Amino acid sequence: MRNKNFLSLLAAVAAFAAAAQDDFTVQALQGDYDRVIPAICQVLFTQEVTDPRTGETVRRNGTCLGLIVRADGLVMAQGHLSVENAIPVDLRVKVGRGGAEKEYPAVALHKPGDVNVMFLQAQSDTPLNLPHVTFTPQPLRVGEPVALVGLTGETLDFEPGVFVDRVAAVLTQPRTTYCLANNLRFGCLTGPVVNARGNLVGVAGVDLSRADGGELYTRSGHPLVYQAELFQKYIDTPPEREDTHKAEDNAWLGVFTQPLKDDYAEYWGLEKTGGLVVSTVVPNSPAANAGVQAGDVIKAFDGKPQRFTQDRDVLAFTKLVRDTGTGKTVPMDLLRDGKPLTVQVTLGTLPRSAQEADEFEDAVLGLSVREITRDVRITLNIAEDVRGVIVRKVKSGSVAQVGKMRPGVILLALGDYPVASIADFEAAMAKLGEAKPAELAVFARVGPQTGFFRLKPKW
Repeated sequence: MRNKNFLSLLAAVAAFAAAAQDDFTVQALQGDYDRVIPAICQVLFTQEVTDPRTGETVRRNGTCLGLIVRADGLVMAQGHLSVENAIPVDLRVKVGRGGAEKEYPAVALHKPGDVNVMFLQAQSDTPLNLPHVTFTPQPLRVGEPVALVGLTGETLDFEPGVFVDRVAAVLTQPRTTYCLANNLRFGCLTGPVVNARGNLVGVAGVDLSRADGGELYTRSGHPLVYQAELFQKYIDTPPEREDTHKAEDNAWLGVFTQPLKDDYAEYWGLEKTGGLVVSTVVPNSPAANAGVQAGDVIKAFDGKPQRFTQDRDVLAFTKLVRDTGTGKTVPMDLLRDGKPLTVQVTLGTLPRSAQEADEFEDAVLGLSVREITRDVRITLNIAEDVRGVIVRKVKSGSVAQVGKMRPGVILLALGDYPVASIADFEAAMAKLGEAKPAELAVFARVGPQTGFFRLKPKW
């Protein structure tokens, strides 16, 4: 018994020693800090945020951490720079600190669909040779300590800082995911993560929620380590500049779905093998044209089984549809009233969003109007037969404001001229400008009601 206890004590001492070796010393933290700090930069940006209900856009200035990953000025920043209904403009990268700071204009290159980072390129008239980091892929273990380098807040002049955390869990499905134990400071998002052996293994991040456009691997709300394997290919071969907000290459089905959870399956008398329940079919969409109905259960798409039972899994179906290809006709296996049915669906192009809508600003009335895009129709429950333009912005003190118009009002006619599009609005204002009436009756829709606004233009 004494030998057994002695062996147990030796094992405990050895485990303690191993754990101690895994922890950071002050000297190690200082070395990691000194090594990566030259590659830490500030990303300054203006974000255009569009309200999908009204199409109104506001601008917000901000700053976040950037990590220089190539000497030629390739920078990684957090993916929250570009989310649903918000796009970054006027990007700048501030490199160095103290009296050696230098600012470069930057452009957004690419935002991967499965990891919440964005790649930027610093611009310069001469070749750049900036300090940068190099990643060493290493697996992490539960309980393993990691050092995170990030920027402190504005009250501390955005000075770099180092924070120690631990891996709280390692998830294996649908891919390896390293979860951190503590909440992340905003200034640590996309900051370098170093293990106790001094290897730069990845960056810190938080996945986007589904509402913000999160994709297949969403684990929103929990701090993570994005391992280098997820993004190294973009560093080795930098992506070309792209418009990340255009949907021209994205296919569209035109349905809203929810997972077939076991309790739903039991209620409907279906096998508990998962699927997607169609809750809404968008009018005049590819799904509607193929005869898909609300209540149908999607069991397979283009020969690929759909066995989803979790809310987050629905995003995999969205990504599958978008990547299938515009114009492609594919089979879709359904259950309707418990009976199997196969339909052929020809995918369309993802409709333009409020961000991409045509817009016109009228100086006489003092308002801006936008076309009514598909996402605005769905958000505001605007029927397909409603044709008009939506007021995006009303200028303070303008004719429109005095007439009590506001963003979100749908203009249907200006005087005797029907308005079904931006072109109609422009043409009507041109004709009214020739006649210069003292008063103008504007027929409009506010919510479910229609009525008139009485305006007195200042021609």
